[in-house]
Amino acid sequence: MPKLTVKDGTEIFYKDWGSGQPIIFAHGWPLTADMWDNQMMFFGAQGFRVIAYDRRGFGRSSQNWDGNTYENSADDLAQLIEHLNLEKVVLVGHSMSGGEFATYVTRHGTSRLAAIVTSGGNLP
Repeated sequence: MPKLTVKDGTEIFYKDWGSGQPIIFAHGWPLTADMWDNQMMFFGAQGFRVIAYDRRGFGRSSQNWDGNTYENSADDLAQLIEHLNLEKVVLVGHSMSGGEFATYVTRHGTSRLAAIVTSGGNLP
């Protein structure tokens, strides 16, 4: 089970399949990365590298009592992108991922991103 330990010691579980342009899938409350398996299989078969993660406090990532903020989630995403050395990333998210992506852009910019897609996204 691949995990990334981020700066505050939280462990973030992720799936990383395939090769090609990366697509990162981010889930909403109270789900996990597994919600994206069908989409990951489809896009992986189309030649994309597909990545999904359990955000902090969910699924196989650390079950933190506190620190579950948009800022920390955005920083976790930035550290995952850096750890995997990704460029031209397409972010695909649902629900609370919209707020995470908006916070990511304000804190980390767009230099590693190609596009952002949200469905039912909420903003902070």
